Amino acid sequence: MAADYLDWYKPVIEVTRGRIVESIHFGAAAVVDSQGKLLASFGNPGAVSFMRSSSKPFQALPFIEMGGAERFNFSSAEIGLICASHSGTDEHFDALTRLQSRIGITETDLMCGTHPPMHKPTAEALMLKGEKLTPNRHNCSGKHTGMLAYARLLGAPISTYLDLDSPVQQNILRTFSEMCEIPVEKVELGIDGCSAPTFAVPLYNAALGMARLSDPHGLGEARETACRKIFSGMTGSPMMVAGPDRFDTLFMTALKGRMLTKAGAEGYQVFGIPAQGAQAGIGIALKISDGDLNDRARDLMGVEILRQMGLISADDMAALSTVFTKKLTNWRKIEIGEIRPCFRLNKPD
Repeated sequence: MAADYLDWYKPVIEVTRGRIVESIHFGAAAVVDSQGKLLASFGNPGAVSFMRSSSKPFQALPFIEMGGAERFNFSSAEIGLICASHSGTDEHFDALTRLQSRIGITETDLMCGTHPPMHKPTAEALMLKGEKLTPNRHNCSGKHTGMLAYARLLGAPISTYLDLDSPVQQNILRTFSEMCEIPVEKVELGIDGCSAPTFAVPLYNAALGMARLSDPHGLGEARETACRKIFSGMTGSPMMVAGPDRFDTLFMTALKGRMLTKAGAEGYQVFGIPAQGAQAGIGIALKISDGDLNDRARDLMGVEILRQMGLISADDMAALSTVFTKKLTNWRKIEIGEIRPCFRLNKPD
């Protein structure tokens, strides 16, 4: 496995100091259309990695497909919220509290645990007030709220909603398997940081799943409608999906709802592009092999893939300039280098 891992990933982002490349991030990616055609790749498109929070749209899908949004009167923004890795702002907290009241649960039912809000001003304000951290500040609390709503919809116990053999998780796993066209038994399972099951699949399958989510034609009326609701819920409310100064929010705001993106921990990122004319929908899945803990590689790699594929315009690139142009400065604000792409996609003839 270790040998395979080393072969899967190639240099994608380089960090310079002066004229010298000082550090390199390795990665891999797959670009796939909704018909299953591999349009482009870098590294090994068969590289297997956990999608982590990038799988949240798929985890919400069976609930939406079964009519859960109508049953509990979800707004489009609230659909985005149950697919989110939100920043824990007061806006997120209040929206979750209102949603949970309609479902008939409270945040004490969530089994995600607690951590400080990802939004630093909010975290600092809570600390100054001496306010105790609660589950609704957790970045995965939207997903857990959606899973609890799904348990209510199914008439299943809410106390076991995270158990892999529960109807909630079994239906999620089956739906994920169908969307990514990979047998259930070949989906590698793990436990995420929030204690929910998480899935590892080849980048190709993750990209295919995103392409089909963004271009659900032919998936059946209920699933097609559910996919469109998730796409519009996320792209229409990007602040719900992430938060201030986060890439997912900045990207979907700049693209004005035309494309979906979702980050996952340890350097994972997916994109979804709807069908345009004769062009089928497109999904992109990428992984930075070192986990990209400082968030300096995957967003840059993702935008560069879109640029090389001709999927974003010069105006889009200008709107994303703060993401795509990364100059390095020292403590005195002197420019000392940059972070830049260093890869070329492989495109089959």
